[in-house]
Amino acid sequence: MPSGMPAVPARSSLRDRWRGWRDRLLLDPGFHRWATAFPLTRPIARRESRALFDIVAGFTYSQVLLACVRLKLFDLLAAGPLDTATLARKLAMPEDGAQRLLAAAASLRLLERHDDGRWGLGRLGAPMVVHSAIAAMVEHHATLYQDLSDPVALLRGERPGTAMSGYWPYADTAPEAVPQSLAPDHVADYSTLMSASQPLVSEQVLDAYPLARHRCLLDVGGGEGTFLAAVAKRAPQLDLMLFDLPAVAERARGRLGEHGLAGRTRVFGGSFFADPLPKGADVVTLVRVLFDHPDERVLLILRAVHAALPAGGTVLVSEPMSGTPGAEAIGDAYYGLYLAAMGRGRSRTPAQLQTLLEQAGFTRVTLLPTRLPLQTRVLSARAG
Repeated sequence: MPSGMPAVPARSSLRDRWRGWRDRLLLDPGFHRWATAFPLTRPIARRESRALFDIVAGFTYSQVLLACVRLKLFDLLAAGPLDTATLARKLAMPEDGAQRLLAAAASLRLLERHDDGRWGLGRLGAPMVVHSAIAAMVEHHATLYQDLSDPVALLRGERPGTAMSGYWPYADTAPEAVPQSLAPDHVADYSTLMSASQPLVSEQVLDAYPLARHRCLLDVGGGEGTFLAAVAKRAPQLDLMLFDLPAVAERARGRLGEHGLAGRTRVFGGSFFADPLPKGADVVTLVRVLFDHPDERVLLILRAVHAALPAGGTVLVSEPMSGTPGAEAIGDAYYGLYLAAMGRGRSRTPAQLQTLLEQAGFTRVTLLPTRLPLQTRVLSARAG
């Protein structure tokens, strides 16, 4: 194209032309008045208005949940429903304050008000008792909210010293940094959180991929060994290995010993950016490891895994992924800002992960179905 000539825009698709027409319509106040009055469009207008308000009010909803968790309200009601006065006394707050919290929680389906006036667990509150990991994440979000108080500054990179990066002490921004010397107490909080939330993921991974065909599994970035403990129950024939930072590996030895697995597992301390991974496994798992790192570091990890596997060995990558149907907001809104606050990492689509796996030398990349893909999706690949 001759210099100075304007570029010819690409021809819009039929879908994009429809979107342009729709957007012009939605920007017309008169259309809004008509849509809320016309019987056939009124339910749609109300639903969309409610969805927008839920986004506006989302912080308030999450604070209601935080209050319930901190007051152990769900645990109080696990034994059965209680009246407002009894709950106010147990929660150590005025009855008016308790009534506000209980009504708010009921509106979010965390609680239900029974016909006799007492309060019981709701459809979304009961799982909070069963899955302690959710409560751990809710408490953890208090740290995240500090960094999200000014999301524009966060996204512009104007807040380098985030609270979340301090919570994750080995998230050093220098590519050559090797956090080998971290003391066990420096990694305790993050390791404990990952262990608490691991059961939500382990079941999904183990249901998605049968391990019976393998003889030895290496869990890279395995934390305190919670995933390995779940593997040990599901696949008793497997030899087990774990690799993580020295301070984390030390915690893993203790935890695995508590599970009676000290004689069945080998634990290695090191950095997958500087140290070779131990060999001998024919399947390697990376459970919520890659999305903590930028692409160049992900390639280092994957190449280290490829070097440790024999030809034909398998790697399993398990993490929440961008663009997951029905869970788009989790992959892109939640984890997008969560990882920005961490100071590194990215939620990736399966296609983006496949590209990185293939660049590291893996073939036959396959997306495996999981029962709850909003929590994790699983990719398998073979070492060439």
